[in-house]
Amino acid sequence: MRALVYNGPHDVSVQEVPDAKVEHPTDAVIRITATNICGSDLHMYEGRTDLETGMVIGHENLGEVIEVGAGVTKLSVGDRVVLPFNIGCGFCENCEQGRTGFCLTVNPGVAGGAYGFAGMGGYSGGQAEYLRVPFADFNALQLPEDSVEKENDYVMLADIFPTGWHGTRLAKVAPGDSVTVYGGGPVGLMAGYSAVLQGASEVYVIDHLAERLALAEEFGAIGINSSKGDPIEQIKDATKGRGTDRGVEAIGYQAHDSQGVEQPNMTMNGLVEVVKATGTIGVVGLFLPEDPGASDELAKKGQLAFDYGKFWFKGQTVGNGQANVKNYNRALARLIHQGKAQPSKLVSHNLGLDEAPEAYRHFDARDQGWTKVVLNPTKG
Repeated sequence: MRALVYNGPHDVSVQEVPDAKVEHPTDAVIRITATNICGSDLHMYEGRTDLETGMVIGHENLGEVIEVGAGVTKLSVGDRVVLPFNIGCGFCENCEQGRTGFCLTVNPGVAGGAYGFAGMGGYSGGQAEYLRVPFADFNALQLPEDSVEKENDYVMLADIFPTGWHGTRLAKVAPGDSVTVYGGGPVGLMAGYSAVLQGASEVYVIDHLAERLALAEEFGAIGINSSKGDPIEQIKDATKGRGTDRGVEAIGYQAHDSQGVEQPNMTMNGLVEVVKATGTIGVVGLFLPEDPGASDELAKKGQLAFDYGKFWFKGQTVGNGQANVKNYNRALARLIHQGKAQPSKLVSHNLGLDEAPEAYRHFDARDQGWTKVVLNPTKG
């Protein structure tokens, strides 16, 4: 089969690799019809992780079931499904408690596994023609009859829509709250959109790219352009000095200012400053235990110069970690099905698999017009 393979920093290519196949009775194989390029794929693309060369990448996957193992009872050939990026077994302690992002079975010695991702179990990714799905009955969400028509919406359920939603739940967003979202990339846009859908009164999305801010406003948020002045002061001015009730961090360890200077502690300290005393912060941007490629000595060890004294004195609370996608994807699918949510508004490109290497170059460069890329391997 054809798949996108990681060859090294800034080098991916479409190659022939062994076909995905049923390896265990609980597996299924799906034919990929939509798979997204994610911002966290760029960390690996840039060589900022320990991803092995030869790995097929891609963790935001949707497709049609073409084969099931003898132990699969819920799925049938022909079903259209979307897959959480995190792989769960369904029966370990964490999975039983809904913490499927921290499964204790699929990646022995580490809590959590994922498709095509560094350090997450060695599972092949879905930027390919076919994908093996472990524990398929548990992991695959069957889609309704409009899944072809709304494919760009439903594929967002693999990661960024539930992850944005998770950020708001970690932050305990409630109707009427004001919210600051640090980062206007796809996850930040989905966090802002999720806050709007949950009844937030004001949602501020910080970024320095005008097209991202325009999309934020299309989703019902207020864009704060960090290249036009200190974004924290802009929000404080807008809230008459009060700050916001909640904050969501949606950038992670490669945060950088509007001049392109990397500042890994910028977003966390900014949220401590802008969120009110006793407010809550949800962190869904990716942070790593080690980042050897960082210019900051603390960041190399996975540490931040964090304003803990201010955080403590303000009595704030922080929740963090990857989204347990299965906690949210079924409900969010209903919102899409009923026309209450349309996350696909952020999609800028639908491309064939052969166009993936060029898409990575544009997306990594944050080139204008490249906000979210969906690859469609069956469409050339």
